[in-house]
Amino acid sequence: MMVSSREQGFESSLRSAEHGFTPVRRSAEHGFTPVRRSAEHGFTLIELLVALMIFAMLSMAGVALLRGSVSAQGAVRTHLDGLADVQVALATLESDLAQATVRISRTQTGTLAPAFFARAPGGEAPMLQFVRTGWTNLDNAPRASVQKVEYWWRDGRVERVGYPFVDGAAAGEPAVLLSGVTALTLRFRDARGDWREDWAPSQPDLMPRLVEMSVTGKGRPPLVLRFLVGPGGVEKPVQAAAPAATTGATGG
Repeated sequence: MMVSSREQGFESSLRSAEHGFTPVRRSAEHGFTPVRRSAEHGFTLIELLVALMIFAMLSMAGVALLRGSVSAQGAVRTHLDGLADVQVALATLESDLAQATVRISRTQTGTLAPAFFARAPGGEAPMLQFVRTGWTNLDNAPRASVQKVEYWWRDGRVERVGYPFVDGAAAGEPAVLLSGVTALTLRFRDARGDWREDWAPSQPDLMPRLVEMSVTGKGRPPLVLRFLVGPGGVEKPVQAAAPAATTGATGG
């Protein structure tokens, strides 16, 4: 007798039910249902990849933020260092020029040097040379309280050179006040209020009233500095001759 396919399927299901092999029961016994698997065995592969991608994006954002912060701190530190150098140079120039005095000196070769000498910055000669007072003697060295100083601009650096003695001494080691200077100009104001590009007076004891320095650094706008020069050596006004005294005869 032939058995239909429907009856064979029913018998197969019945045998499976008798031996406990139903698909749902078997999956439940071995923990293969999707919900139970996710709860017992953690994330799926897709969920893990998404979590890793989010973590990578957050890490990249954190690294970019940290790099920007470090770059900003470096820029601020560089700016503050440059500002400190300018302040030191400003204080040094102001102190030297404010205590400039009328003192004709002699070079190492014995030639006379004027009280205040200035020329265009650059070249083989100093742009400023003068004698100042108030040289502090902390170690009680056998020297005077006045000092001859020079200012140079060479290789992009503004340097200060001091002499141990005013007359006939060799220059000391230069001290760098500013670096990275691309342009530098000087102007001098005399006693009449006129501005000059250099200072070469006819009398060696004449000094300017005011010194103007324009300094340009790399990537920075020009910085104009003005310094008062100490008293002394000012041109005196020409005085008119006094009229001759007249005497009159008195009659008796």
